[in-house]
Formats: sequence, structure tokens, C-alpha cells
Amino acid sequence: VQLQASGGGLVQAGGSLRLTCAASEGTYRGYSWFRQAPGKEREFVAAITDRGSRIHYANSVKGRFAISRDNAKNTLYLEMNILKPEDTAVYYCAAGYPITSTIFASEGYRYWGQGTLVTVSS
Repeated sequence: VQLQASGGGLVQAGGSLRLTCAASEGTYRGYSWFRQAPGKEREFVAAITDRGSRIHYANSVKGRFAISRDNAKNTLYLEMNILKPEDTAVYYCAAGYPITSTIFASEGYRYWGQGTLVTVSS
């Protein structure tokens, strides 16, 4: 299984970006976005179940980011609005079989994309 993330780039604070993650095959119980800023650990951003029945966001992005999934295209999205310099990071998409206790953790996801860099200038 390959996850191909794209859509990163350089944007000014207050701007928007849309990240895309295309899966080569299969459907999974859950999909997510994580990010890793320079010198920091990877952190959870957002997660969605395969049918979109449950969605979770990190407090830091709630109200600004929106995760969605197009099952027909087997593609995951992350719409990012009102971007802040502290959103600067490499963003990773992931897919797998998280359980309640691992939805927000890296170990809940088996497959990972290569990451796409988002840089927000002040």
C-alpha cells in the first residue's frame, strides 16, 4: 500500500492550503493526518473513520482545519484555513486500524505517506 501526500507549500499567515493523500489500494478503519515541526515530535492533527462517521481534531487546529475523505477516489484531504506560523511542519497522512485508545497516536496507523512540507510565513 502506498499513500501519496501532496499539496504542501509556502503560504502567508492567514492563508489556506489543501493537502491531498491518495491511497494506492484498500480501505481501512481510520485515516489521519499528523505533523512534525522542526525539532519537535510528531503530533496528531486530525482523524476520520472510513465512512466519515467520526472525526477528531487536535485542539490546536479545531475550527480552522477540516478533514474529509472521498471513498470513490480513495483519497484523503485536509483543508487548512487561517494558517499560523506555528502550523509550519511536515504533514503526514496515515491509514490503518486504530482502536479507541490509539486514534490519536502514531501506533494506531499501519501505513504512512512520505510527508509534504507546509511553511507558513508571518
